[in-house]
Amino acid sequence: MDQIVVPILIVLVIALAIVGAVYAHRKEQERLRQLEALAEELSLRFDRKRHRNGDHRHKGFRVFAQGHSRLRMNTLEGPLTIHDRPYPLTCGDYQYKITTSTGKTTTTTTYTFSYLLYELPFPRVPDLNIRAETFLDKIAGAVGFDDINFESAEFSRRFHVKSPDKRFAYAVIHPRMMEYLMANTGYTLELRDRRLLITRGVTRWNPAAYREAIHFGRGFLDLWPGHLVRELAS
Repeated sequence: MDQIVVPILIVLVIALAIVGAVYAHRKEQERLRQLEALAEELSLRFDRKRHRNGDHRHKGFRVFAQGHSRLRMNTLEGPLTIHDRPYPLTCGDYQYKITTSTGKTTTTTTYTFSYLLYELPFPRVPDLNIRAETFLDKIAGAVGFDDINFESAEFSRRFHVKSPDKRFAYAVIHPRMMEYLMANTGYTLELRDRRLLITRGVTRWNPAAYREAIHFGRGFLDLWPGHLVRELAS
């Protein structure tokens, strides 16, 4: 009896694996079609190919320097207009691998996440980091490693803000901006070398999440005060 059952079970396992692979492939193709439609809607170029990461726009950001076998793929790019100025946008999926070894066994884990990257049309912009406050941040604050605090106690409690230029940070994060950020939680914003990176950790977005993130990024940049934009432009 076992001689009959075992081959049947093997066939069933193989059949289920094939069905799962076909379903995953079709789902991925549908995601790519929706991303292509989103790119066309926003007048962006869409490139679904995998590229080894050597893009200068990614340099300087810690999240793009992790692990090995780094790839960028499913890239949307092109100009967006904010404050009547062009803010070139690049967004897509990014993948890297981390290999660990115990001496006896070696394990490789693959991480894939989505991101937005805006290029700001100014000759110089101070660096600025905005992310959710963590328990470790609270411990660091208790021993003297404070981030920038704001008039809103709730905002300061929920967000960790760092910048070498506090005046710039206070200009960007005014009361309306605080309300906007508190209403759109989960994003990490890193402004470095005139580029704004927006992520949600190691999370790959569906097309609807891409649309939300692009809308969030435009809203964030649109809330920069006019006097600050003019000052940066000059």
